[in-house]
Amino acid sequence: MRPARWLTAAAFIAPLALTAALGACAPNVAPLNLSGAPKPVAGYDWFLNEDPDEPRLSYGLAQSDDVPLSLMCAPGSGKIGLSLAADQANGRLAITLESGGDTETYGARVEAADMHDGVHLIASAPVADPVIQRFGRLGWLAVWDGDQRAMMAAQPGSEGRAAEFLALCR
Repeated sequence: MRPARWLTAAAFIAPLALTAALGACAPNVAPLNLSGAPKPVAGYDWFLNEDPDEPRLSYGLAQSDDVPLSLMCAPGSGKIGLSLAADQANGRLAITLESGGDTETYGARVEAADMHDGVHLIASAPVADPVIQRFGRLGWLAVWDGDQRAMMAAQPGSEGRAAEFLALCR
């Protein structure tokens, strides 16, 4: 599934206009730079926990409960679990991820959140999916919610954490 192809095309044709549009959507939406890759959001990064029983890669604000997306796996399973924080489910029963132009939607279930007001959308994805593989190479993901895209880009020097995490899950 490739939602809003025109938006992706616009990112390469008019990056400044897209930056302004995405910046108005939410404070944690990263603008695109001229190469088409998202810029990191100040303070937010991908954090890797190499727990031998359940490695976890989480995107969020360091030393806080502000973690919009977590990925976890059983080592060697070939699958990752996705946990997306949301204010409310609002009938949303899927998580749509994008990385570098590859997009995939995963069916999700809703669970009550214990760390914040709201819910978590919980899904599963094969490590071999193109969007997951692209994330491993590029170090950024975007989460789509309707026609809005929240960018989750690594800070300089931590782009390799996605590949490290995926290697643990294969």
